[in-house]
Amino acid sequence: MSVSRETEQLAAYAALLRKWNPAINLVAMSTIDQIETRHIKDSLHLAEAAENARGSWVDLGSGGGLPGIVVAIRRPDLEIIMVESDQRKAAFLRNAIRELGLMRTKVLCERIETANRLDAANISARALAPLPQLMAYVERHLSPSGTAWLMKGRNWQAEVSQAQLDWKFNLKAHKSATDPDAAILEITGIRHA
Repeated sequence: MSVSRETEQLAAYAALLRKWNPAINLVAMSTIDQIETRHIKDSLHLAEAAENARGSWVDLGSGGGLPGIVVAIRRPDLEIIMVESDQRKAAFLRNAIRELGLMRTKVLCERIETANRLDAANISARALAPLPQLMAYVERHLSPSGTAWLMKGRNWQAEVSQAQLDWKFNLKAHKSATDPDAAILEITGIRHA
């Protein structure tokens, strides 16, 4: 039985995270042994939830490439831009893109709030900011008909309530594959309240 290209790329990506993490802190050291079972699995779940996504994809605050690199591996048909302002993390991402052969993926090393509007069809973010703050970043770079795919932890419902004070949006919550209290928020129709 042959191992799929996707499986090989995900294993190579996990190895890169382990190799670079001591120098750059791409994932919390306390979770380094959970790269496959938590970090990558969560990102694969996002890619599955967004299986019908079309058009450009922007991953905000990419850090170590979760979920951006995983989405690029799972969805080689999409053009992906990972926005990461930290020079060292951007260098890691460029290296990972090269080593994994992710031809349609690139890194934009700029601050989210000052980068030119990207007008993306899809936006993802994980562990970037509380939802009320994150909505401003998403609204800046998402096309009016686009979809945001936001990975949120246990406080996601409280964050949604807070965000709804300033924003109107359509929400579909997908239960996390690794934490019953966490969710992937599929958000469309974003506008100021």
